[in-house]
Amino acid sequence: MSEKISAADTYDWFDPLYARAEGDMTQVPWALSGPAPALVDWLAKNQGQGRSAVVVGCGLGDDAEALAAAGFEVTAFDVAGSAISWAKQRFPDSLVTYTAADLFNLPADWLGKFDLVFEFRTLQALPVTVRTEAVEQVAALAKPGGAVLVVTYTRDSDEVPDDGPPWPLSELELAHFEALGLSAIARKRFQKKSSRFGDRARIQYQAPG
Repeated sequence: MSEKISAADTYDWFDPLYARAEGDMTQVPWALSGPAPALVDWLAKNQGQGRSAVVVGCGLGDDAEALAAAGFEVTAFDVAGSAISWAKQRFPDSLVTYTAADLFNLPADWLGKFDLVFEFRTLQALPVTVRTEAVEQVAALAKPGGAVLVVTYTRDSDEVPDDGPPWPLSELELAHFEALGLSAIARKRFQKKSSRFGDRARIQYQAPG
């Protein structure tokens, strides 16, 4: 891997945004009122049964809690310590292990550890210049034979959008998961016409085992 990229170089604005919100979820542009619908749909057919899961960029914790309720043993991390504190306040009796961590400097004992890696909206919030390494870091969390579940906005061009974040992912960027040796075993495309980012995808990858 190339020289480590500091969180401050890519998303140092996350922590202040959560802190300024002062408990008001409407001030967090990407916060939903519950877990991601694409995750809820996936969990209807995929229960945890004690398997391990990690949530990348967990934000306020709704996706992590949904995974825990489905029987996964969940670790959830975010670079924003204020988001982690807020998630713990929202779910004081949670079974989830919430922790602040940097995607570009992951704890060594997390690498190759998890049965399921859930990534929702983190990659698309990162500049395209660091996206290849970010994909590698997400993939590195999966144990051999484990699953990486990605839910993201998509774009039909390899050209980098002028405005952002977020910057929807291109097919070429998503293909880097497969270049790393993961297999795309399920794909679902869907649209939300009311959003300026209407094209979306949920892709389940399997790590080589």
